[in-house]
Amino acid sequence: MKEKIYYNGNIITMEDSICGDAILIKDKIIKNIGTKEEILALKNKDTEVIDLKGKTLMPSFIDSHSHLIAFATTLKLIPLEDATSFKDIVKKIQDFKEKNNIKKGEWIIGFSYDNNFLEENRHPDKDVLDSAFSENPILISHASGHMGVANTLGLKQLGVTHETQDPEGGHIGRVEGSKEPNGYLEENAFFNVSSKIKQPSPDEIFKSIEKAQDIYLSYGITTAQEGLMAENQFNLLKAMAGKKKLKMDIVGYVDLKKSKSIADANRDFVKKYTDRFKIGGYKIFLDGSPQGKTAWLTRPYENSDDDYCGYPIYKNEEVEEFINTSLKEKMQLLTHCNGDAAADQLIDSFEKVLNLEEKNNKNDARPVMIHAQTVREDQIDDMKKISMIPSYFVAHTYYWGDIHIKNLGEDRAFKISPLKTTIEKGLIYTLHQDTPVIAPNMFETVWCAVNRITKRCVQIGKNEKISPLEALKGVTINAAYQYFEEDKKGSIKEGKLANLIIIDENPLTIDPMKIKDIKVLKTIREGEVLYSLK
Repeated sequence: MKEKIYYNGNIITMEDSICGDAILIKDKIIKNIGTKEEILALKNKDTEVIDLKGKTLMPSFIDSHSHLIAFATTLKLIPLEDATSFKDIVKKIQDFKEKNNIKKGEWIIGFSYDNNFLEENRHPDKDVLDSAFSENPILISHASGHMGVANTLGLKQLGVTHETQDPEGGHIGRVEGSKEPNGYLEENAFFNVSSKIKQPSPDEIFKSIEKAQDIYLSYGITTAQEGLMAENQFNLLKAMAGKKKLKMDIVGYVDLKKSKSIADANRDFVKKYTDRFKIGGYKIFLDGSPQGKTAWLTRPYENSDDDYCGYPIYKNEEVEEFINTSLKEKMQLLTHCNGDAAADQLIDSFEKVLNLEEKNNKNDARPVMIHAQTVREDQIDDMKKISMIPSYFVAHTYYWGDIHIKNLGEDRAFKISPLKTTIEKGLIYTLHQDTPVIAPNMFETVWCAVNRITKRCVQIGKNEKISPLEALKGVTINAAYQYFEEDKKGSIKEGKLANLIIIDENPLTIDPMKIKDIKVLKTIREGEVLYSLK
């Protein structure tokens, strides 16, 4: 690869010396950082000299939690995020069916409807879908990815009947006064049945994953995550790696409950990249989502007649066993926790296992609490003691902030994703989008962390706002630390990989309200330009 020099722009290093003048890249590595004069003096006749023309150069983004393959599969599904009513949902599905000439008996899948933003202010049911679709099985998933709705034919093909019991950690909606399913499926009830739907062919999925990678790259991301791997997800990524089809580094987390054998049988991929793919550790879920009112809380949801607090997925003993497995195997554990009761369960279980096993007392596995929406200040103190990293889905402040105010009350809602408190307590944090829940738009996430404004323009938790630099750390150098890759990624430093982006504005000096409008002009992985804005 030809040597390259970048100069004449704003260079944000993310190191203690936050700004630089020019850099030299050689053999995929950042070789030198210095003044324009110093770096240009190092060029030879073959060096490519790139004038930034006042634009900004910074480290590329690192995705600390998303579901790459799930996102890829949504690219051929019906997007429902803009639906405003049941009628609107039905119309979008009908249009898709006609446009794509869907035949009788073929599955139709939609995703990302949100009951909170529908005129009816509730989930649709099978009757809504049956009114227009009796010859095709249909399943639509909620924006949170934790629940969905099937029509009658869909329920039949999925084997959900009046005799089907609620699974542990899940719920099947029923027609009032009976055991007949009404189409609504929640948490494990949704996960268990949706996995039965026939998947596209490997070739179709490969093409979708390639397209998904291009979308991630367009947002400046060069390291992405597959946040829950069963056999299907692992085999797809392993195959793509073998075919040299991965454009980014992909870190996968094995479903510890159902698919632990993947890690046992593929040690060559554990904690080390093979053709840009590695197994980073294990993943478990402890609860659901706050906007779907399935997150497990210590205090009831607002306006709850029966003191409803959501519910757990596992008993304490099961969680302790998961943790014990991860620590004994020195495997990082990512744990989905949205509610503070789920966070209590995770923290308490870690503390118990660490105290029980003397050899495990030093926790250097960097466990991650994914989402951590409603963690309390005392829990942040406890997380620091056991070296746990909170990875915040801070864009909740914008997308569902108004819903959280309604469901949680201002006291709790204003403290969601408590980043300022986390920083003040000296705890390392990361930020993510949980794609495909929302797009992997890093600058939108930075904007959310800096401004904390809801869709209805409510300032949600002014005391938890952070600076642009602090927000950028959550998607660069801190995210590299989460992956044990801080020596190679996350900042512009001599000896690190030349993973960079060129952007049209400086996020440290632009009006904070305009951060979300910053455009990625180029995404560079190991010195090679993989994306350019047309």
